Amino acid sequence: MDLRPFIIRFRERFAEVEAQLSAPDAFAVAQRGQELTREHSRLKDLVAQGDAYEKAVTELAENRGLVASEPTGSELAVMAAEEIVRLGAAETRLAMRLREGIVPPDPSDSRNCILELRGAAGGAESALFAADLLRMYQRYAETQGWKFEVLDASASDLGGYKDATVSVTGQDVYKRLRYESGVHRVQRVPATEAQGRIHTSTVTVAVMPEAQEVDVVIKPEDLEINVCRAGGHGGQGVNTTDSAVRIFHKPTGTEVRCQDERSQIKNKAKAMMVLRSRLLDAKVAEEHAKYAAERKSQVGTGERSEKSRTYNFPQNRVSDHRIDLTLYNLSAVIDGDLDPVIDPLMAGATQRKLDELKL
Repeated sequence: MDLRPFIIRFRERFAEVEAQLSAPDAFAVAQRGQELTREHSRLKDLVAQGDAYEKAVTELAENRGLVASEPTGSELAVMAAEEIVRLGAAETRLAMRLREGIVPPDPSDSRNCILELRGAAGGAESALFAADLLRMYQRYAETQGWKFEVLDASASDLGGYKDATVSVTGQDVYKRLRYESGVHRVQRVPATEAQGRIHTSTVTVAVMPEAQEVDVVIKPEDLEINVCRAGGHGGQGVNTTDSAVRIFHKPTGTEVRCQDERSQIKNKAKAMMVLRSRLLDAKVAEEHAKYAAERKSQVGTGERSEKSRTYNFPQNRVSDHRIDLTLYNLSAVIDGDLDPVIDPLMAGATQRKLDELKL
């Protein structure tokens, strides 16, 4: 795919937006000004990536010419070959970012997200794996400079989690985490297995863009709000005040809990945030007349046969079945190095959109 015509378009549109922002009435309508500012930021990044991409392409051609013209094994040929590897990786990475820029951006991409993990098939081992995934996402968030906050969690007897709800905030959070939705299957010898047999368990992961107050209208009379004492592993302040909050949305039967903060007011605010996000998720799916099918396609029933990704510990293997991706770096992935998995998923989604646009 020739990216040069698109790079030219990015530069032209960037100049147009910059001129519009310089106009005296640019912010006469606040929403329009905000939209222009966001587009300006996006295009500025794409123009910089386009410049870097064209430079990488030029330098790649020069170094390939050197390798072809210099004697095999000469110092110059070896140096050029090393540069080809580096520049090739840079060209691939930049090309992916530029292809993403061609596709009209999803307004939800820039939002924070709510991450929900639930142990499914496998009992105690499923809960333990849920805890592993929770740590994996937390470490990934740290590498991205995001804020990771556990809003609610139900601990299992062996130290895992039956379920957990997390808020992740930062730049492009939903854009990168949205593809984590689905059934995550683990194959390993559980700590509870005495005979060394490999077990298969699953955890469902749902990723929802954080809703704004204007997205969903919630009537006070539709809510049933209860407070209770927070549970936990002990410590000062735990089980001493009625700070945990439970909100029940009567029309949809949606229930949300939050006990992260000692303040009842803060817990209520966070619980409302989660509730809005869940209701927005349902609203968007309903508008597409696919709510039931959409939800099932995200997390299914959690059975072992349903899987988006498999983590095979004996083989140190991670397989994402949606794009036929197989990596033998499970130890790094489970430790939070998710980019080698997320980047191909994003590239695959971008290519499907480009195919739909016939580009």
